[in-house]
Amino acid sequence: MEMLQDSYLRAVAAAAGCTMAKPEPDDGIDWVLSHASNAHTADCQIDLKIQLKSTWTSGPNPKNGFVSVNLSNNRLKLLAQSPVIVHRILVAMIVPEDVAEWVEATHDIFSLRHCAYWSSVTGLQPSGVENTAVRVPTNQIFDDKALCDIMARVGVGGTP
Repeated sequence: MEMLQDSYLRAVAAAAGCTMAKPEPDDGIDWVLSHASNAHTADCQIDLKIQLKSTWTSGPNPKNGFVSVNLSNNRLKLLAQSPVIVHRILVAMIVPEDVAEWVEATHDIFSLRHCAYWSSVTGLQPSGVENTAVRVPTNQIFDDKALCDIMARVGVGGTP
């Protein structure tokens, strides 16, 4: 599942003109994306930390308007810190339970199923004893356009 999420993120980052780096050892952040642009006024190169989570307990495009993923309270505290120099987002991917349905390929298209959504959890407080269920809104699809918009906002000193 981790490889599928990484592949999704790589495709989105490539389409958005971002580079990727994987922190080693893993310090609670899965990836750091970087984007360089003359339009950025906060810095010529903007970084964004990404935490990936996935679930198969939700079907594609859930009617309730969110996908819920569990984070350890320690991980949530790291992602939710404020203020920060490098912003962080949570990317939650809904995947089919059956591994055989994760990828589809034809002569015209190669697709990963189902979809990933993003959310900034800055300021969110843990609500569980050890873990917290975090709701990620499904109206925030994580694709190249969303990533470009996030980088543009952060690039002028805003938030994701």
